[in-house]
Amino acid sequence: MIRKVVMFAICFLPALAFGQKKPTKIKLEHADVFEFVEEKGKKTRRLKGNVSFRHEEVLMYCDSAFLYPKTNALDAYGHVRIKQGGGFTITGDSLHYNGNTKLADINGNVVLLHDDTKLTTKSMTHNLTTNSSLYTTGGTLVDSVNVLTSQIGVYESHSKIFFFSGDVVLVNPKYTITADTLEYNSKNEEAIFHGPTTIKSKENTIYCEAGWYNTQTNRSAFSKRAKILTNEQSLSGDSLFYNRDLGYGKAIGNVEIIDTTQNIIISGQFGEYYEKQDIAMVTIQAVMIDIYEDDSLFLHADTLRSGFDSTGTSKVLYAYHKVRFFKSDMQGKCDSIVFSYADSTIQLFRDPIIWSEKNQMTADFINIKRGNGGIESLDFQAHAFIVSQVDSIRYNQIKGKNMKGLFVDNSLDKIKVKGNGETIYFAQEEDSTFIGVNLAQCSDMMISVEENDITDITFINMPTAVLHPIDKISKSELQLKGFRWLAKLRPKDRTDIFEWR
Repeated sequence: MIRKVVMFAICFLPALAFGQKKPTKIKLEHADVFEFVEEKGKKTRRLKGNVSFRHEEVLMYCDSAFLYPKTNALDAYGHVRIKQGGGFTITGDSLHYNGNTKLADINGNVVLLHDDTKLTTKSMTHNLTTNSSLYTTGGTLVDSVNVLTSQIGVYESHSKIFFFSGDVVLVNPKYTITADTLEYNSKNEEAIFHGPTTIKSKENTIYCEAGWYNTQTNRSAFSKRAKILTNEQSLSGDSLFYNRDLGYGKAIGNVEIIDTTQNIIISGQFGEYYEKQDIAMVTIQAVMIDIYEDDSLFLHADTLRSGFDSTGTSKVLYAYHKVRFFKSDMQGKCDSIVFSYADSTIQLFRDPIIWSEKNQMTADFINIKRGNGGIESLDFQAHAFIVSQVDSIRYNQIKGKNMKGLFVDNSLDKIKVKGNGETIYFAQEEDSTFIGVNLAQCSDMMISVEENDITDITFINMPTAVLHPIDKISKSELQLKGFRWLAKLRPKDRTDIFEWR
């Protein structure tokens, strides 16, 4: 309602200021027939045939008319036409014009033409002082590429700007815009939004509550709950910039990308989206949330980018530089990660570390296999090492060339060691009293884990294993080569993933 009041004010208030000047008289230019008749109880002039009037720089034409010199007004009928210069005309079935206020009320099949712009409506009021036209009975605007309809509209011919309100719909061959209130510049064919607006096309749907769209260049900017939706994902942010021809979108401030097919949310403060290549990138406080049924994985990196693998067919998410992630049953740290949607794997690169309950797991390269509801397995390649703390000075350790951890119900169940296997394991009674420490070497091993404690070790291929009394073995022998305890680097919760240590 406020917007509608503003529209009326634009059209009429300037006329009041000029109304105090002494008005000029309407001049009759031509009529085939001129006669005096009684109209509304008063004698007046009736004109017929090719009638034309002039009022200052404005010409008015019709088939017949009544001229009222005392009130400086006229009523015109049949093929009414107002010509104001600059390629501007209004036509209709009838006209009432007041020369003192310079307000023209046109009714019936009204058509406003200005250069390449055509506006049709049932009735219109035109202010010749401000060159503003108002309709409130519904209208249709047509220009070189767009068709725009609304219930209320104001046109300012000097600036070629339209103001539309009430069920606004702009139809373009490439998209359709529906809005509550819309400002349209017919000179550069740019639409400006002042309320809830939806833009639908075959590529996407865009929503905002403020912004602009240039229908010539197909460039646009959106704000206030701005969002771009495709079949598989959505992009939102405080400010969105979109180039439809390039298929390029940019988001700034509280950026969020939601992938509904993969149940993944990516957020940050800056994002880019390449629609034709289906590639998205988010940086600055970038976070990925991998949603599981009962839990979610929260991951932070300098940059998160979604795209495709080398084949160009399988979707991949890349997280690179200073990666840290947190899940209630697993945490991790590395330089970069690749999420492959095709085979549900997560690959960790450059000094990766994974913590699961009491276990710290490292290798040159780690591959996580995801399944329904959680983790299925962990593959550790080259310099694989698993450490679990027994007390403040003692650690169970498993070392090998390669390892594979198998999970059951999201808990580590078995560990397969392949090549150069070594273990240090502290045997304890049920009351935690130490029995001794078992040092073993074997090429391959199978280790059983229950409630995150080692319950059984099966040695394969000529093992050597010795159980030593704890007080008979040196401190240096209680650590395998390459041992590192990295608990200080472990993310404590979902907010701690931002602290790089």
